[in-house]
Amino acid sequence: METKMGKSIGYVTLNEDGNYAGILTMGLNEKIKILVNGVKTPDSQEPDFLIFGQTMGAIGAAWNKIGKRSENPYVSVKFEDPRILNSALYANLGKTNDGETDEFAMIWNTV
Repeated sequence: METKMGKSIGYVTLNEDGNYAGILTMGLNEKIKILVNGVKTPDSQEPDFLIFGQTMGAIGAAWNKIGKRSENPYVSVKFEDPRILNSALYANLGKTNDGETDEFAMIWNTV
């Protein structure tokens, strides 16, 4: 699915506990969980979230960021697993359609 921002590589829903759950598409259709990193130390460069596939195990990480121009918060995702792509794959979580739900598209970041 194309969004006005770029190509979507999957979808996740934000749960009440601060974790996300959804699916990574890209021909994989892998159920994923983006879980809060409970061992992150304050002010470190460690990821805010760890990403796990249902059958693939640990496949990436994500960080809370603030947009340079918009100053809006967003989540930056990095998948790093050769079963997904031979190099790191970056994406940002973007609100879907109405922006009023807790559903997010993972928008491929080609930069």
